Amino acid sequence: MEEKLSIGNGLALEKKKQMSSSFVKQGIAAGFISAITFGLYSTVSAYAMGLEPMIGVAGVFAVPFVASAINDSLAAIWLVIYNTIKGRFKEIGRSLCTFPGLMVILGAVFGGPIANGAYLIGIASAGAAAIPISALFPMFGAIFARMFLKQQISKRVGIGMVICIAGAIMISLDGGGNVGTNFALGMICALIAAVGWGLEGVFSAFGMSMIDSNIAITIRQGVSGILFITVVLPIFNALGLFTAVLSSPKIMIVIAIGALFAAISFLAWYIANSKVGVATGMSLNSTYVLWGVIFSAIFLHTSLSPMMIIGAIIITAGAIIVSVNPLDFIKKKEA
Repeated sequence: MEEKLSIGNGLALEKKKQMSSSFVKQGIAAGFISAITFGLYSTVSAYAMGLEPMIGVAGVFAVPFVASAINDSLAAIWLVIYNTIKGRFKEIGRSLCTFPGLMVILGAVFGGPIANGAYLIGIASAGAAAIPISALFPMFGAIFARMFLKQQISKRVGIGMVICIAGAIMISLDGGGNVGTNFALGMICALIAAVGWGLEGVFSAFGMSMIDSNIAITIRQGVSGILFITVVLPIFNALGLFTAVLSSPKIMIVIAIGALFAAISFLAWYIANSKVGVATGMSLNSTYVLWGVIFSAIFLHTSLSPMMIIGAIIITAGAIIVSVNPLDFIKKKEA
């Protein structure tokens, strides 16, 4: 009898290990998908902002804010359609009335208008120097996850995070550019962006402890789009450009394609955060720098410098270290 119980417990433990391994693999795959599709979104958005009526608009804030407002709103529509097809439409409204839903909304506020807005102001004020500061968001996400969600950070994941950030900084600094006159303001805003995206990861992970990630990202994109349109655009007098873009079919088609990539990216990012933790999910997502460089070179014919190529390789290596333990492969070969 005891022998049967022992065998049964052994099978149960083995089954649990298999399920946990599958769960982690799904999270890692989602993290890479989020990075690839965000790279595509960035490339499409860069192309869209070079089209009429956006090109040649006076003011550094209007064009990116309008693009962000339309992108997040269209991404929310794509996600609502997706959830409706899956029979989850009613869950969106029900989730909004819960405490986890409130956490997701807070994440949308920090990650949407606050982080994105601060990031764009940072670029306008301090030039390329603001980019590596904002690239610290995985580090802040890991710190906040440790503080609020009690998620442990292993040495391997920590090393991989640092490597990813180092690669992102190399690529960002290689872009050069003139430093703006409000350098201090730019640095502060870039830091706010990194903190905002880090907080978004934590709030969304907490919300997804009870809310499906498909519903959470739909709420996130919807709230962000609404806040951009009702709060951010009026502040920066960009409603006129917003209306002009909406009436241009060509650019709207391009932005809609970019919004679809963004919807997939954020959905995959939220899934990764829920399955493998905020620290790992953000580190995998940070490889969008690599994919952005590749897609820009292919579709926008951006030149690749040696520093960019080295930085891309470093980011890839860091993401691999975050995703899997290299020692596991060595052990398998020895076995």
